[in-house]
Amino acid sequence: MDWEREWERLNPYQREAVTDENKACLVSANVGSGKTTVLTAKILYLHEVKHVSYRDMVVLTFTNKAASEIRERLVRADPSVTPEETENFGTFHGVALGLLKKRLPVETLGYTKDFMVMEPDEELELAHALIAEKKLKIKYKNRLRKRLAEAERVSAAGDSGVAGRQDDLEILAGLLTEEKLRRNKMTFSDLMKNACLLMAKEEGEEERSADIQWVIVDEVQDCDGKQLEFIDCFMAEGAKLFAVGDPNQVIYSWRGSAFHLFYTLKTRYQAAELSLPVNYRSCNEILEAARCFQQNGGALEGIRGSGEKIVVKNHYDSFQEACYLTDRIRELQKQGIPFDEIAIFYRLQSQSKVLEDVFSKNGIPYEVAVKTGIHEIPVLEWLLRLLRFLADPADRAAAVFVLSSREYGVGISAKKAEKLAEEGCAGVCGRKEASESGSEKAAVPGLFEKMVSFDRNSAEIKDTNAFYEYFDLDCSLKPNAASYEDDKVNVRHFLDRMFAFMNAKDLKLPEGLREFLNSAALYGTSRELLPEADGAGEARVKMMTLHASKGLEFSHVFIIGVNYGLIPLRTKGIDGEDEERRLFFVGITRARNYLELSWYTNPDIFGVMAGESRYIRMIPSELVQGQEPERRTGTANLQELRRQVQMAKENGEKLEEKDVEKADEMKEMEEKTPNIESVSAEILVRHETYGCGNVVEEDDTMITVEFEGYGRKEFIKAFSCLEILNGQ
Repeated sequence: MDWEREWERLNPYQREAVTDENKACLVSANVGSGKTTVLTAKILYLHEVKHVSYRDMVVLTFTNKAASEIRERLVRADPSVTPEETENFGTFHGVALGLLKKRLPVETLGYTKDFMVMEPDEELELAHALIAEKKLKIKYKNRLRKRLAEAERVSAAGDSGVAGRQDDLEILAGLLTEEKLRRNKMTFSDLMKNACLLMAKEEGEEERSADIQWVIVDEVQDCDGKQLEFIDCFMAEGAKLFAVGDPNQVIYSWRGSAFHLFYTLKTRYQAAELSLPVNYRSCNEILEAARCFQQNGGALEGIRGSGEKIVVKNHYDSFQEACYLTDRIRELQKQGIPFDEIAIFYRLQSQSKVLEDVFSKNGIPYEVAVKTGIHEIPVLEWLLRLLRFLADPADRAAAVFVLSSREYGVGISAKKAEKLAEEGCAGVCGRKEASESGSEKAAVPGLFEKMVSFDRNSAEIKDTNAFYEYFDLDCSLKPNAASYEDDKVNVRHFLDRMFAFMNAKDLKLPEGLREFLNSAALYGTSRELLPEADGAGEARVKMMTLHASKGLEFSHVFIIGVNYGLIPLRTKGIDGEDEERRLFFVGITRARNYLELSWYTNPDIFGVMAGESRYIRMIPSELVQGQEPERRTGTANLQELRRQVQMAKENGEKLEEKDVEKADEMKEMEEKTPNIESVSAEILVRHETYGCGNVVEEDDTMITVEFEGYGRKEFIKAFSCLEILNGQ
């Protein structure tokens, strides 16, 4: 193996962390400091030097991607390692699921080993069904998932009854628990809770079902209370802890992580604290800017030297910015920068819309980083419900969904589907109602009989083609439908992935189906379950929120909309402000070579203030070029930009091409603009958003209006959309 080569790659800070053997060690890893390298080296060191079996290690990550990367690096260094040896390498929920399936006695809790994982949406559907069935009085149903999670936390804390005093929420929580147990299903929260409960029962037993010696945690700063409890259980069993994280990257407080958790662990376990201060990613200018937003830890130490200064740009609005970025990206491509090394970050997902439109019209390949899940594709949602019923024939809700779907399957009424699900296949053939419609009579028994007889026939179904033919899915997908071809591709790809999963694990139906659905529930947002779109694999500009950028890096990074009210967002309290600052820190440290920040003179997002954010002013001027606002306030400039894009949209012409129509278009726009200069200074105008106001200042291109309740607003005359109420 290449353990020696891995060792030689480490710097002194990394080597100290790898060889540390304290009961607990927390490593504060600065951005770009080789965190994954250290984690992999630690695993190899324990195995090769300390002779700890891979099976006796638990490696916990927050994403399946991170777990896969660690496994891949481990295999490259040690090709002899097997998947079975690393079955405890994965996400918190994934490892908990594995322990409950193979190690822990779930039977003592009333479950069987073939229990299923219930997705959040499925739990919410069940909750609403129970509310209707039991006629419960529940307030704030639009926030039901959040309220149930809070009720669970209150119950876990031993404060019984507090959560349900205002309504029947506590009753609903109890009914949910009973129903999940009856259905032999666990939610994500249940996986963690039940694993911790059963592991705690093993404390003090002379013989445990496993002997975990080391717990290795990635991104430990993102742990919530349940995940900390999970770690506690291993520590109670005598394991040692090696955790790597960065307190400066705590950006998920909304899902339970907290800034102080990193230090909670240090106190709880009297952990040694080490650091990885050396940044291998970014040039000095970017690191110097990052230090302005660094809240904890030692100073960032860069090794790359100086690079380009940080660029600050001012744009009139998001449209002008999109046009500018189109030209800038083309310039970078000509300089040899590939599209996939260019990233655009924003605070809100909605900000991508303008970029997508302009880039599409001008041939800029791009990819928007959004979690496209199987539930967002109607045909896969239908297929998933079908699979759920096959795995659990007691799941009446799944059967009703499949049978009553208007787009796929039979399309009968929900009421009739409910009766079918209740009565079973035997009742289908004898039902008088089935004779009401000849098509219904033919369709309902055919599909439903196949569903309820699946267990008996599953041994004959060994691949996608057999599954497809057994259920006659071509008929269900409706060949005459406009979406038929796309639906067929999606379904066959999904089934291919399902059978590949089962073959890799040497599983057969129906057991393999249950295991696949559990995996899909945990990692169902993975694009691996979806067919690749046209052009997949080609280099594309990456566009994503600041949150989604965590863990990634790019040569060139553009952070747009750095206005107050957007970056940072308006928050309640200092904790929210601190997290916004950490989020910006994460964003700027994704850049290796080039960082550009931009802000709007006329932001088109409600609540966002004109002018640059204080975050820009926090960066020392010597690190910045283009600090002076490049206010392209001239009407002609903005008209020219709009003309260029319009031509590109209508005629497919390149933005660089000029046209003599510019003068005519500018003239047309001027004719649509109120002649404000011709009226008196005491002019009253109306704006569709701000209402009536008085003109207080104007020049050749700009006009400033005082609005009651909104203050002063500045407009370009050509695009002001102001209605003159007097002086005409």
